[in-house]
Amino acid sequence: MKKVLLTGGGTAGHVTPNIALLPGLQEAGFEIHYIGSYEGMERKLIEHENIPYTGIATGKFRRYLSLKNLTDPFRVLKGYSEALKFIKNYKPNVLFSKGGFVSVPVVLAAKKCNVPIIIHESDMTPGLANRICIPAATRVCCNFPETMQLLPAQKAVLSGSPIRKELLTGNKQTALEFTGLNDKKPILMMMGGSTGSKVINETLRKILPKLLKEFQVIHLCGKGNLDSSLIQEGYCQYEYISKELKDLFAAADIVLSRAGANAICELLALKKPNILVPLSAAVSRGDQILNAESFRKQGFSYVLQEEKMDENSLMEAIHQTYEHRSEYVDAMSHSNQSNGVDIVLGLIKQLAKD
Repeated sequence: MKKVLLTGGGTAGHVTPNIALLPGLQEAGFEIHYIGSYEGMERKLIEHENIPYTGIATGKFRRYLSLKNLTDPFRVLKGYSEALKFIKNYKPNVLFSKGGFVSVPVVLAAKKCNVPIIIHESDMTPGLANRICIPAATRVCCNFPETMQLLPAQKAVLSGSPIRKELLTGNKQTALEFTGLNDKKPILMMMGGSTGSKVINETLRKILPKLLKEFQVIHLCGKGNLDSSLIQEGYCQYEYISKELKDLFAAADIVLSRAGANAICELLALKKPNILVPLSAAVSRGDQILNAESFRKQGFSYVLQEEKMDENSLMEAIHQTYEHRSEYVDAMSHSNQSNGVDIVLGLIKQLAKD
């Protein structure tokens, strides 16, 4: 039986694409094992899928001054030693890495053991962890045509992001029953990540009186951001949705979202007309701005910069996106990067066989 080793962690975005690959890997008869940090969020997510899990030490490479910059290199070295020992005993045929700092010692250990390595980079420009790992990789998958120019030509593969297949099986009627909404008005769904987005939440709520005259709203506002004073017909709010998300997507006519790579790739796979409000460069490395701009150029998204968002500009964005929704759907329908599961699985099978 061929063995595949998976790694990646730190955020859900470094884990969910791995989870999306599991059904196909299991169907192909692979034995699967996962390496992550001792107690990172990836551990709970992967063990929930009943996949064997091994934890290693990990550290973060920071671009800013911190005392931890003095100790974390030793944690990375310890993680490398632990990963090397495991890989020598497990003898995987191929490693798939979704990135995050936990992946660095695993990738370097796999390279030491001559294990073929596939890396996936979600954002337009590779993050620091993946930049460290790219020289060791056999193939580097990415989501954006622009990223291909930043990667070694002989390694680069435009794959799109692996998307969980269950997201494609949602039922609109189930969502209407769950939310209490109806099919008399179009539905806008806002999603700002597990912690929510303060600025989008506040701006959306300011325009609710006007917005609810034309639309119904599903608001995924993030942990601790529910507002009981806003309970009214046509508006439903949730901190976080997991099992029912596929149905909410099926019901949504347009989506308002941040521009994290995995989130927007899900929108692309689902062909949902969308408004992207990327995280400001003042509080990030600017990857969401680049992600959103690529989707805008390809005709997939309406982009509203956070600095320019107010009640009027958000209302205009919603109107424009809904009015031109068929054009967005058409552009997304002609994309060859909507779901990376098949491409990544093909690479894993090929390298494992070689």
